[in-house]
Amino acid sequence: MSPGPERLPGMHTRRILALGVAVAALLSVAAPASAHGSRVRPLAQAHAHNDYEHERPLHDALAHGFTSVEADIYLVDGELLVAHDPEDLVPGRTLEKLYLEPLATRVRAHHGSVYRGHRQPLQLLVDIKNTGAATYTRLHEVLARYRSMLTGYAGGRVHERAVTVVISGDRPRDLMLAQPVRYAFYDGRLGDLGTGVPASFLPLISDNWTNVFTWRGDGEMPAAERERLRTIVSTAHRDRQRVRFWATPDTPGPQRTAVWSELRAAGVDHINTDDLAGLRAFLAR
Repeated sequence: MSPGPERLPGMHTRRILALGVAVAALLSVAAPASAHGSRVRPLAQAHAHNDYEHERPLHDALAHGFTSVEADIYLVDGELLVAHDPEDLVPGRTLEKLYLEPLATRVRAHHGSVYRGHRQPLQLLVDIKNTGAATYTRLHEVLARYRSMLTGYAGGRVHERAVTVVISGDRPRDLMLAQPVRYAFYDGRLGDLGTGVPASFLPLISDNWTNVFTWRGDGEMPAAERERLRTIVSTAHRDRQRVRFWATPDTPGPQRTAVWSELRAAGVDHINTDDLAGLRAFLAR
């Protein structure tokens, strides 16, 4: 006896069910999971530029799988306040409250990892906006309280942990070089590329895309510029350093996609964006 309709769906019903499965699969890629990271797949190349300007600093980036976030800081009355410009400073909006405390809670909950079940570290890029040496000195004191989760330098060696702090902006290079113990590392520029500065001090090379390349995503990338990009990356990787460019096109459209595609193909380690969902969708494809 043939099964009834309730036991064997008809062709029309099967098509609807198949469509539903396909839509669910697409949504599982496109939609971020909870901020606790139990379902989020970390994206090694995703860098949240000016992360603190999102509705939920840090948490929005982590919900989208970002593995590098950027925070600008000012030293004000002993506090490390997070903001882009001085007029945006708000008392109590500190690096500790927005980043270090929630990261410490998360790393404890995930048994030493930022993302549950993944050993992918998080880079916290801290851009010093004022009084470089004084701000860094205070930052060092604050970071020491979180050293159990921070990649550090001591005894001439790097000790890797869940979160790696890298200092950008007004960087007190000589002060940092003189430290026998550090909880942060130095963000270099292209002038540092291939100079022999060890990755134990300078693990990251960052620079302004518009100062290095004329191409903005229109048409094909010029062959000479593509070759230059790949030489930069290969030279940095030879010295165990990572590469990031800021000021790349960030308006949704074919130009941004073209530039991101070249960055990804060249092996650039951190793709810079303010559009968390846009970069996540691009990298998840």
